[in-house]
Amino acid sequence: MRAVVQNDKGRASGRAPAGVRVGLTVLVLAAIASGCAQGGGSDQVAPAGGQQPLDAPPARALASYATKLRAAHAARAAAAHRWDLRKVPLAAPPAPEKKPRIKTRKGFQVDGHLERNLPPVFTTVPTRDKVVFLTIDDGAEKDRVFLRMMSDLDIPYTAFLSGYLVKDDTRYFRKMQSRGVVLNNHTLHHPNLRGLSYRAQKREICGMQRYMEKRFGKRPALFRPPFGSYDRATLRAAKACGITHVPLWNEEVFADRWEYREADRRLHPGDIVLTHFRGRDQWKGTMADMIHRFLNKVTAQGYAVGRLEDYL
Repeated sequence: MRAVVQNDKGRASGRAPAGVRVGLTVLVLAAIASGCAQGGGSDQVAPAGGQQPLDAPPARALASYATKLRAAHAARAAAAHRWDLRKVPLAAPPAPEKKPRIKTRKGFQVDGHLERNLPPVFTTVPTRDKVVFLTIDDGAEKDRVFLRMMSDLDIPYTAFLSGYLVKDDTRYFRKMQSRGVVLNNHTLHHPNLRGLSYRAQKREICGMQRYMEKRFGKRPALFRPPFGSYDRATLRAAKACGITHVPLWNEEVFADRWEYREADRRLHPGDIVLTHFRGRDQWKGTMADMIHRFLNKVTAQGYAVGRLEDYL
């Protein structure tokens, strides 16, 4: 599915990934430096009575952290084996301390975008981290196997929900939310917003904000217009409803194929990937099939799956 934009005019491996090994090396050096600072260097003598030297606490903390890293990787490797992935999904890097500046993609602006300080519309997050972000739209399919798979593999994703599709099973999405998934706004009734009046668009967006607060306890900060179709009234309404960002997508993954916005047909650091809550009645496969295709590709190309909200 292509965005329509208009202006007003495998098998498990027992070896830790390279990122983990580098991180452990840094921690080891930090612990050594900490111990030297506290104990005065390599000539330190253990206190009388058999007590541990002063650098023991940092060393113990490092060993404990390393143990946790190994356990986390082993758990992910076991999950990858259970779900028959080709390789163990890579662990995402830590969330950036300084968030990247998000700007509207060139050609996606509307008249007065900067002057009115309207929410940025973007398809990729500016980052050097080799991560992509998985986003899932609408809410039509309530696939329990998908929920178990994503929880078991500990893969982050972001949901954009439409009210009329989720109202028959809000428990499914509350369970998703309890596992750390952020639920966002995809309008009440999933109309093509472009060309509708400002008032009509505001009803769709603000109405979904109120619905989300009532059903899930929080008004979202992110909004995705249905079909990726919007105009200036859309972004004005979104801002009035409390929306700060409008992420679109650079790739779309299905159960049987990928589609690309860019001519090079490649993943790029920070790309947002779209998919949908869909099943066999609309796809050639299940949501679990789609996740297999998604993870096998991104892992083979050296990408981890990040949490979109960590970068915004």
